[in-house]
Amino acid sequence: MLPSIFGENLFDDFFDGFDMVPMWGGRNPLYGKHARNMMKTDVRETDSTYEVDVDLPGFRKDEIHVDLKDGNLTIQAAKGLDRDQEDKNGKYIRQERYAGAMSRSFYVGDLEPDQISAKYEHGVLRISLPKQGKKELPKSSTIAIA
Repeated sequence: MLPSIFGENLFDDFFDGFDMVPMWGGRNPLYGKHARNMMKTDVRETDSTYEVDVDLPGFRKDEIHVDLKDGNLTIQAAKGLDRDQEDKNGKYIRQERYAGAMSRSFYVGDLEPDQISAKYEHGVLRISLPKQGKKELPKSSTIAIA
């Protein structure tokens, strides 16, 4: 068992300078090395809809924006912290919460914004997208050669 001052892994801080090597991954200023675990998304298909669940823990509803443009559904989440406040109980030894933004886009086709519904509760954004009717290909026909 390691003392809590080392965080999750004894070598977390030791390897911070090696972010230039892609296999070790970099640190996102908002969620550190765990940023790749953020905005985890599940897509579920029902008879008439696609249900998209996006994990956004720690965000308030007003910090999340969902936009539809040119068939792309974009989910943006931005968080800001007020760094001007002083802690009257002492100074910070380690501070891991930062301000930042993240986004993710999905191509959903030709939908109208009023066809899409979204709901955010308990750190999960749930988006419901209607299925589009399948486009029929033209029937084959024989062409006479002159």
